[in-house]
Amino acid sequence: MTTRTLSWGRRLTFHTLPVSVVLLAVVVLWYALAVALNAHGTIDRVLSHRASWNTADLIVASLNATRPLLPAPHQIVADIWNSLTQWPVTSPRNLLLHTWVTASAALTGFAMGVALGILLAVCIVHSRTLDKALLPWIVASQTIPVLAIAPIVLIILGSMGITGMLPKATIAMYLCFFPVTIATVQGLRSPQKMEMELVHTWAASRIHIFWMVRLPSALPYLFPAFRVAIASGLVGTMVAELPTGAQAGLGARLLTGSYYGNTVQIWSALVMASLLGLVLTGMVTLAERLVMRKRKGA
Repeated sequence: MTTRTLSWGRRLTFHTLPVSVVLLAVVVLWYALAVALNAHGTIDRVLSHRASWNTADLIVASLNATRPLLPAPHQIVADIWNSLTQWPVTSPRNLLLHTWVTASAALTGFAMGVALGILLAVCIVHSRTLDKALLPWIVASQTIPVLAIAPIVLIILGSMGITGMLPKATIAMYLCFFPVTIATVQGLRSPQKMEMELVHTWAASRIHIFWMVRLPSALPYLFPAFRVAIASGLVGTMVAELPTGAQAGLGARLLTGSYYGNTVQIWSALVMASLLGLVLTGMVTLAERLVMRKRKGA
């Protein structure tokens, strides 16, 4: 075994061991909470009809309750697996359909939020008047809870005949544009005074200064903001799916589960939303590595 292989193995262990330990602790705590929260209902509905039972029977029954207060991890995994394997992708019972509906709206809202945020940032950086006029309102816009603004936006757009994915994407855009705007403003203003004076001596125009100096300097600020924005956009999309009574989407799946008291379905949708969030932020991280690597190699 080569030294390089050993070094790679040590790095892998260094990065994965802490995560694995924390994950194991969370799973153990989750099972303990599942037993504690489900025990009372299990005794009333299941064990009280038996002539005798012990602690082991209580633990097993609590971890396999039909309608638990807190589903055990294996129940959630089984529900997701059954949803993905026992139903076609186009079926409302398949979580992939709901995941795709939510992901498409979140990505659309993210793209809209990035475009709006960068446009506002460019206007703010290049105009003192717009800086004083726009920035306070941009900050103030985030004081309105998304739960309050989502129904209003959906009603207004619905009255205009705009339905489907666009209203949900608009709510996602509302949450996405703010971190992008603030980070882009900070990034575009990050070039040193010496760099700006140097390009001015070349009689460079504002457009050349933007592409050659400001935008490259803003890249390290942009991608962390993109990660925050895409996660916020996912939350906004799921919130927008709740008041619309949508038939598809992870938010709609949560709502259906709450109507019927199906906590396993609720947690399955939450887990899929978490996995979707990891995938989306991972895509942004991958794009960041590719762009920054190409920038260093340039």
